[in-house]
Amino acid sequence: MNYRHAYHAGNFADVVKHLALVSILLHLRKKPAPFAVIDSHAGRGRYDLSGEEAARTGEAANGIGRLSAIGDASGALGEYLSLVRGSDTTYPGSPLLAAWLLRPQDRLVAIEKHPEEAALLKTALVRLGGAHAEEGDGYKRLAALLPPPERRGVVLIDPPFEAPEEFQAQARALGEALKRFATGIYVLWFPIKSAGEANAFCGEVLATGVKKALRIDIDIGTSAAAIGTKERLTGAGLIVVNPPYGFADDMREALERVAPLLSVKARYEVRWIAGTE
Repeated sequence: MNYRHAYHAGNFADVVKHLALVSILLHLRKKPAPFAVIDSHAGRGRYDLSGEEAARTGEAANGIGRLSAIGDASGALGEYLSLVRGSDTTYPGSPLLAAWLLRPQDRLVAIEKHPEEAALLKTALVRLGGAHAEEGDGYKRLAALLPPPERRGVVLIDPPFEAPEEFQAQARALGEALKRFATGIYVLWFPIKSAGEANAFCGEVLATGVKKALRIDIDIGTSAAAIGTKERLTGAGLIVVNPPYGFADDMREALERVAPLLSVKARYEVRWIAGTE
């Protein structure tokens, strides 16, 4: 499995992940106290949807490309659409979206392991105040970056799933991070290739001792044969640990509008797997 960002930028999974990130950042902005954003597997920050990698999969057309039918929208959905629609033929990744939503007192650290991608990330963020890009192993860097001096913020863990043990590595990283920053908001992205694998991962997350966790699933319901390859991803999920108050309702409201546009067979679920609001 390989979910390198450049090949899948702007697809259905990106839409849901970035909606969630924007919603969380808007909630954090409601208080004047500064917050930190740490993106452990940041990618290059900006993606050319007309470029070779995106063109090879064509997934953006069935992701962000399908949302052109949405006119007026408020809340996280409206903010997300205003950010991505201003990007011409490019699509902003999570570090760029986060950087655009920082206030002067806020801070972003975006980490990317692959040298070429890290160089592009630094270029994408170079003129954005409060945003810092670095090359490194995101899992290892979390230990040094947590807890953030701001004592509030969000950590996005969105690996490319190049390694077979990625689920276990992600759960371990969360467990170690919680020891240092128990009150932080954590967003973990994962592909859903099988229900059993996804449920097992959720079990590993719960085993870290999280008190509050929300699971968001999106399945566009398109058969592998219909999209031309059995390797094409049709389901993805998020686990959000310590979500802000009102976040679950924000996501249900946004997905009620977005999911039917992504696919006539699309199904989504937003449910608590630990605690409740």
